[in-house]
Amino acid sequence: MDRLSDYRYALPDELIAQTPLADRAASRLLVLHRQGGVEHRQFREVPELLRPGDLLVMNDTRVSAVRLLGRKGTGGAVEAVLTRELEERRYEALVKPGKRLKPGTRIEFDGGLAASVVADLEDGFKILEFRGEYDVQGCLDQVGLVPLPPYIHSSLADKERYQTVYGVSKGSAAAPTAGLHFTEEMLATLQRQGVNVVKVTLHVGIDTFRPVQVEDLDEHKMHGERCELSEAAADVINGAKGRIIAVGTTTVRTLETLAVGTKRVVAGTRDTRLFIRPGFQFQVIDGMFTNFHLPGTTMLVMISALVGREVLLSAYEEAVKEQYRFLSFGDSMLVV
Repeated sequence: MDRLSDYRYALPDELIAQTPLADRAASRLLVLHRQGGVEHRQFREVPELLRPGDLLVMNDTRVSAVRLLGRKGTGGAVEAVLTRELEERRYEALVKPGKRLKPGTRIEFDGGLAASVVADLEDGFKILEFRGEYDVQGCLDQVGLVPLPPYIHSSLADKERYQTVYGVSKGSAAAPTAGLHFTEEMLATLQRQGVNVVKVTLHVGIDTFRPVQVEDLDEHKMHGERCELSEAAADVINGAKGRIIAVGTTTVRTLETLAVGTKRVVAGTRDTRLFIRPGFQFQVIDGMFTNFHLPGTTMLVMISALVGREVLLSAYEEAVKEQYRFLSFGDSMLVV
């Protein structure tokens, strides 16, 4: 049995990064070699680590979810994360405290926004309808907060620091955080030295924050996420001469979902529930950039499939010892 407890490690709270660095590329970079060995580098040294002919594949999704704070008529505090617009003035939302907010409940949010719960959906989601004569989207842009992960307790001064510099496709509830370290200048440098860059899209759902609930990983069901690969991007990937390096676990899932053979993908749009575990045969990628993940997460299991569980956990122990910064706003890892 592949057990969740096999993917645990000790993570001191003080290593969980609460704010991003002022310079995206200023983070540290742990290089984990699939053939064995670890290097301690700086992220700004990435151009030295990639080769002409390598292909960097990035997820161009953009966080469009919005977090709102408010109160119901009785005075009780309410928090809502609007995950997507269903129709004009109606939004799918994850609301807390969900069980107490029945259809018909009115909520007064900060900034003068007001909404009513109009329906219950599956998995704790609600439909909220905004009332009043005002531009809902304009107000959300002004007063909405970034839906940061629950382990981040600091507010974010600049909303763009939870977006990648290349994110253009709205639809995510969370950022593909492995890409937060890249700057436009670094991407330009990489392309000048012969590293190709291509984009895919996977919209990250709110379920990415929900912990795995089972010990036996055979019983875990991945939440579905929509991924997309254009014909042009597929042509570039299928013609790659060097290594294919994915930026983030969402990019890996997209590429391996749409794989049709060794270093071959097919263009298209589909929902993926791919759970990559040790024993999985990677068809497309040769390596990946990733941040440091929480213990007992599907992301940690995925990377174990690429390098081996013991090798990965040993690298994590090294990162803890060397005081790397962990999770969304933390440091980076390159697996090659």
